[in-house]
Order: sequence, then C-alpha cells, then structure tokens
Amino acid sequence: MQVPLAFPSIDQNDIENVIRVLQSGQLVQGSQIKLLEKAVAALIGVEHAVAVSSGTATLHLALLSLGVGPGDEVVVPAFSYVATANVVELAGAKPVFVDILLDTFNIDPYRIEAAITPRTKALMPVHEFGYPADMERIIEIADRYSLPVVEDAACALGAEWKGRKVGAWGKIGSFSLHPRKAVTSGEGGVLTTNDSNLAKFFSIMRNHGIDNASGVMDFVAAGFNYRMTDIQAALVVGQLKRLKTIIAKRNVIMDCYDKELKPRFFQKPKPPLNGRTTWQSYHIVLNDDVAQTRFLHFLTEKGIGANYGAQCIPVQTYYRKKYGYTSVEFPVAYRAFSQGVVLPIFDSMTENQVSYVIETVNNYKDLIHVIQ
Repeated sequence: MQVPLAFPSIDQNDIENVIRVLQSGQLVQGSQIKLLEKAVAALIGVEHAVAVSSGTATLHLALLSLGVGPGDEVVVPAFSYVATANVVELAGAKPVFVDILLDTFNIDPYRIEAAITPRTKALMPVHEFGYPADMERIIEIADRYSLPVVEDAACALGAEWKGRKVGAWGKIGSFSLHPRKAVTSGEGGVLTTNDSNLAKFFSIMRNHGIDNASGVMDFVAAGFNYRMTDIQAALVVGQLKRLKTIIAKRNVIMDCYDKELKPRFFQKPKPPLNGRTTWQSYHIVLNDDVAQTRFLHFLTEKGIGANYGAQCIPVQTYYRKKYGYTSVEFPVAYRAFSQGVVLPIFDSMTENQVSYVIETVNNYKDLIHVIQ
C-alpha cells in the first residue's frame, strides 16, 4: 500500500472554477482575489485580508510594514520552517531565537522576555503544524513592551486559541496556501489585519508599489511582484467553504492515531486544551535511542510518506555560520528537529490507509540504533 505524506483537497468544482478563470482572460487581480480576501477576513474575524504570492511573501511584507530593518531584532521560535527566520534576514534585521515547548512545538512563552532587548522591533510566534501558540501570554508580553505581534499562522488557517481564531490576535496574521496546508492555491499566502493603513501598504507593495486610490496609476513605493493570480484564488475559494469539514476529517484521523499508536519508542503531540488545531501535521518525537534516519527509511520502504517536520533554524548552515549558534543553546528545538517525524494526515485518507500507518509504526522493532 502507498500512503503519501499529504494530498491536496481539490474536487471537480475547484477545477471548474479554475477553468472559468482561464476562459475569462482575467488572470490577475480580478474577482476571485476579492472573493478569497473577503472569505478569509470573515473566517478569521478581521477587517482586512490581502492575498499575495506565498506565505513567505506575507511575512516579508508584514515586517516591512512595521518598519523592521537593519539594526533591529525580531523574536522568533527556534523550531519552524526556515522561512520564518529568513524573512527577518531579508528585511535586514536579526532573528533572535527562543526555544520551544515539546508538547506543542510552539515558542515557550516563558522564555520570550529574556530574548527582548532595546533593539527588538516585533514578536513573531508560529502556530507550528497548526497547533495554536499561547497567544494570551504572548500578547500580554507584547503589550508590556509595546511590541507588535506578527502571527506566523502558515499551517493554522482555522485554528483557534481560547475561542478566537489565530491570525486575529496579533497586529498582523500570516497564512500559507502551500499544498501541505488544509486548503491550497498551489503557492500563495494571505495577510490579515484590522489596521486599514497596513492593509493598504500590503496591497500597494504586492503590486510594484502602485497606488490607484486617485484613479490614476501612481508608483508610490519600490514594491514587489507579490501578486497572487486569479487562477490560484479560484482554486482555493471553494476549498475554503469546505474548511470545517476538512479539519473535522483530519481530527478523525488524529483521534485514530492518538488512540491506536503505541508510544513505545516515541512521544505523541499534545496540543493545548485551550486551543483547536488544524492538524496540518501529526508530528511525533522519537526516543533518543531510535535513529530518525533509520525509522524514516523504514517507513519509506513500506510505502508511507514521512519526513522530519521542521528545522531547528539556528543550527542550519547559514545561521550557524553567521551567528555561531549550537544545538546546546536550543535543546528542545534541536530534539524536535533531530528526532521528529511527521506521519501522513490528509482529509482524503482512507480507513485502510490510516490502519496501515498505525500497524506499520506499531510493528517497528528496530529500537536499538543510536542517532547517527
């Protein structure tokens, strides 16, 4: 049996929506973009949503809108996809890493204050794998230091913390529509905010710095080509209407994993009781005496798509060489990276596929290998 790591939730209606856009000739900045933005704003419960070309572009624009630049620092978790820190570098600032909690893989809120300096310009927590971070505590710290919060909710569209959607807690929310996410436009991202000035900035900067407010095309900034196409927007608009169902199906799979996987040689994820997760990934952490590479190879041989979940960013070559970080400084993040494995989870997984993954993992016998 073959079980991919992920599979997009695209149906025939989504395909027909794309065909209609192709036939219309209006491929960029058309009606589908507006529909998408309206739908996301309503879902998150904010005034504005602005669609762009990728989740990385959302974060880049978010930092630029806050004036982040050379000499500044941005607090980020040490465990995330590397784009979280890359955008800080692209803005000319320095990412300041904070270790994580192993249960949720999110930034440890009780370590944030120690990372804040007079140069800190923003806090950028990540809702890793769709598990909501402790936004109440993070906002409390941000308010105390008068710092804006950018929520990297790339994996967490639809997730909640204490009944409030992620992406609505901070000054800016950032979402990705990559194929690994619950809904996808292929590539794409959406910014959310209640600040009309920020929304205008995002709209101008995504489109070469053009401001059409006066009815005349005026280049008011050196902007980017960060536009999402209407083809991409059309693909995802229909999926958004099914998001609750998609998340519910992922929760059923998670329940099966949680009940039937035998944690003899790994730790299961423990999302917070105060939140609702989208289950973008089901991430386990192997015991120290189990080699990650061997276990991944075993799953691959059995036809199961699996991978490590995210990076311990400070020890990646670029950051290690530039700042001299070591794994000792971020032990939890490094363990999540070096011993973490993501198991398949997607809404169209069959019962047989779920059972096969569970049976295969439970039958793994090779527990004596040391980490290579």
